[in-house]
Amino acid sequence: MVFGQQTKEQWIQRDPQLKKIVDLEPIVWLNPKQKAIKDTHLPLSRTDMEEAEALWLRFAPYLAEVFPATQETGGIVESPFRLIPEMKKALSSYFETHIQGELYLKCDNELAIAGSVKARGGVYEVLHHAEQLALSAGLITKDDNYKAFADETFKQFFSQYAIGVGSTGNLGLSIGIISAELGFDVSVYMSADAKPWKKELLREKGATVHEVDGDFGKAIANGREETLQTPNAYFVDDEKSRNLFLGYSVAAFRLQKQLKDENIAIDKEHPLFVYLPCGVGGAPGGITFGLKQVFGDNVHCFFVEPTHSPAVLLGLMTGLKEKICVQDFGIDNCTEGDGLAVGRPSSFASAFSEQLVSGVYTLEDNELFELLALLADSEEIYVEPSAAAGLCGPHKILQSGYCEENGINAEKAVHIVWATGGALVPKEDMENFYEKGKGLLK
Repeated sequence: MVFGQQTKEQWIQRDPQLKKIVDLEPIVWLNPKQKAIKDTHLPLSRTDMEEAEALWLRFAPYLAEVFPATQETGGIVESPFRLIPEMKKALSSYFETHIQGELYLKCDNELAIAGSVKARGGVYEVLHHAEQLALSAGLITKDDNYKAFADETFKQFFSQYAIGVGSTGNLGLSIGIISAELGFDVSVYMSADAKPWKKELLREKGATVHEVDGDFGKAIANGREETLQTPNAYFVDDEKSRNLFLGYSVAAFRLQKQLKDENIAIDKEHPLFVYLPCGVGGAPGGITFGLKQVFGDNVHCFFVEPTHSPAVLLGLMTGLKEKICVQDFGIDNCTEGDGLAVGRPSSFASAFSEQLVSGVYTLEDNELFELLALLADSEEIYVEPSAAAGLCGPHKILQSGYCEENGINAEKAVHIVWATGGALVPKEDMENFYEKGKGLLK
């Protein structure tokens, strides 16, 4: 088979790192196409982010009304930002090396509504769609109090409309929960690797779950096809969505405030390194785009994928982006990091990430569980396997030569590991994750 005018064998011969990827060996890839922010050509701007943040603020009264977990923050869906010094010590021991700079955790594993980073993009996109429908119908103006969306009148109105999404789990949870709460007829097309408890929770919340015999790509395809055939239906397309991307990007404004509150300066002398677990690429791509708009070239973002699902890595490394999938290279796309089990990257997000991301690294599934257990033991923070993927980032990137190549003083770096999910994981499942990690560490 030919990809981009070259066969698989020719690609591998041209780039030795591709052979390691095909052999399922963990690698660190530094992006040669990364651009200074002033040299980028992007289809979105900071203004688009500001408009997205304004929508979040309009809906804050509604979210505070229907989701009690957001009342303390006035309806703002945001996660804590924590220094994790004991984990830094544990990682230094685990890797038998000194990790330079301060280490923090962005706790999207605690995000209200959906318990994962997907609450940012998924909830935002559904709110955006609901607002457009309500404005067009004359039910509300942007100057009104959006607490009105909780009224039965709105629920009855939205019940005429359907929403569909394809998911490995967490995006489906965010879309399903917020859509059902608003009153939409929502269908979630779940890939075979989605956890049973996620399907059960969605059904409890009022969503219709369709189990697809295949991976994320098949779930997306099935969901898209069936939704487009349904009257008054809207498909949340994780491979192509502008609004999902913008929902994630707003995290940068929130993080900027959290850093300021902690008196943490980000500048050329004190660079910010961010490690983002990556599935289709929308969430890490949107967050990276936002961070670059806020911190410019002083932020360095790295994606992390399982060795069995390096979709974005292959797309960026070959330059083929969404035109190639891991199965084209004989990789099975089977991983315990269910939110990361994606074979083909997002076409929309890849166009941004190609210019903005500093690199991508991969890791084996067993390491997800070991890191998860280390975090629980050192900081008493529990996350799902995919959310632990960023924890080895500081070690891998500091060892990669990236700082030396870019004239960065690693001792003054601020490292943020993005913990992407875990709050809604059943206690028994979380205990099993932890026990598996402890067993592997022995």
